[in-house]
Amino acid sequence: MISWIKGDIIDLWQINNKYFILINCQNIGYEIQVLETFFINLNKKKISNKDIILWIKHIKKEDTDLFFGFKTRDQKNFFIEILNVRGVGSQIGMGILNTFSIIEVINAISTENKKLICSVPGIGQKMAERLIIELKSKFKNKLQDDKSDDFQIKDPEINKIICDIQLTLKSLNYTKNEIRKVLPIIIKETDCPNKQDKYLSFENLLKIAMNYLDNNNSNIVR
Repeated sequence: MISWIKGDIIDLWQINNKYFILINCQNIGYEIQVLETFFINLNKKKISNKDIILWIKHIKKEDTDLFFGFKTRDQKNFFIEILNVRGVGSQIGMGILNTFSIIEVINAISTENKKLICSVPGIGQKMAERLIIELKSKFKNKLQDDKSDDFQIKDPEINKIICDIQLTLKSLNYTKNEIRKVLPIIIKETDCPNKQDKYLSFENLLKIAMNYLDNNNSNIVR
């Protein structure tokens, strides 16, 4: 089984929502499916195509060997945990990691936010429920252990609102980086104990997020 690889990128291509690279390792070419963000960074030459290192999940089938490559071991391990859920295949796993960061998925599982999970292509209500049930116990301590993450929220209701805001901003074509930048602003708004429930509503917090992003983008244009 191959679990790690280092080499130079020979070629890369996209088939529908699948992203592939061909990597040369000791004069053998390995075809590996990778995440969209990594593929885009390679395609735009934001990262070198030399001496690429990937953590590999190797899936052996009767007629073929499939390789899935990840920049970090955490991504690979999370992918494996997803595959251990009954009825979840490799493309669903890649779809989840293409759509959200690991911490965003764990937040959605922790707050049982089926709406956010169902936004991943191929995931319906039943699969979302299965993911929540089977993964919740495995990741229940993850948020507490991750001291460096800025997006931890103790109140489950506020957490759900934040997840819904992320989903809405994504549907409005804001980028992942834009959404990640605005989250601390929104979370800071929820920290004030004197704020009324009406102020902390989904509608009002979404308005604050969109105003911040739109003003910030306008400043960049100027």
